[in-house]
Amino acid sequence: MFEGLALQPGTRVRVMQQMPQVAQVWTTAVEGVVVRWRQSKTGSWFAHSHQDRLWLDRLELRKDDGELVTLNLDRYSVVDAA
Repeated sequence: MFEGLALQPGTRVRVMQQMPQVAQVWTTAVEGVVVRWRQSKTGSWFAHSHQDRLWLDRLELRKDDGELVTLNLDRYSVVDAA
């Protein structure tokens, strides 16, 4: 996923995410500068984990046009230095 890559604010990265479908895979890519990386909990009441919440890896990026994007990173996410 992103082992060995420092996700420090100011680092330029490219994130590729895949969404498996029945007969195909949807792929999307986002490139930008890291604003923040964190683990945050969802409102998932059925998760039955720490504090009864599901914890997600979230990466916040600022794209070149200024748009702020929050990505939920999972096993189908690949983060590379751009």
